[in-house]
Amino acid sequence: MSMKSELLLNRQKQKRNATIVVLGGFGLFFLLVAVLTLIYNANKNALQDISIVPMKVNYPAPELALGNIKGKTEALADFKGKVVLVNNWATWCPPCRAEMPTLVAYYNAHASAGFSIVAIEAGDSQFADDYKMAFHVWLDPNGKALYAFKNSSLPNSYVIDRSGIVRLSWTGEINREMLEKYVTPLLSNN
Repeated sequence: MSMKSELLLNRQKQKRNATIVVLGGFGLFFLLVAVLTLIYNANKNALQDISIVPMKVNYPAPELALGNIKGKTEALADFKGKVVLVNNWATWCPPCRAEMPTLVAYYNAHASAGFSIVAIEAGDSQFADDYKMAFHVWLDPNGKALYAFKNSSLPNSYVIDRSGIVRLSWTGEINREMLEKYVTPLLSNN
């Protein structure tokens, strides 16, 4: 075999080996992506099954008044006689946005029973139509509500009974099941 033939064979072997290494690397990469995707989806589904259970509390609602999206000032005291869910949230907060359709649906189902929501947004007034919010929306660019409820985590929610006493406290995304289980019984209490 000539030297030229040997060099040609060696180059062909090197190219074949390099191709095998590259294809093997791509195969391992795609296998890793598939495994990570499976793990992510399993964890995501597991997290969706976790329900945020409210903490039972018992204290007077704070004195809080803020401007609504129509430019008028409203106060929590204006809602005496109703069961009110105060929800502190922000449009930049993914769990806040995720729970908003649930709050809208729950409000629509229970407003006739004397239920109201005061959604206190961190300052963005362009969102109310997007979420079809028929309830009270207040703007709080300075965090007065977070200070009044002594909780800066978002989202956070508080349920105030008809007499103005805070009965339930949530930090985190609320689901419909928890609303039905914990808030609906308060609606039947006069």
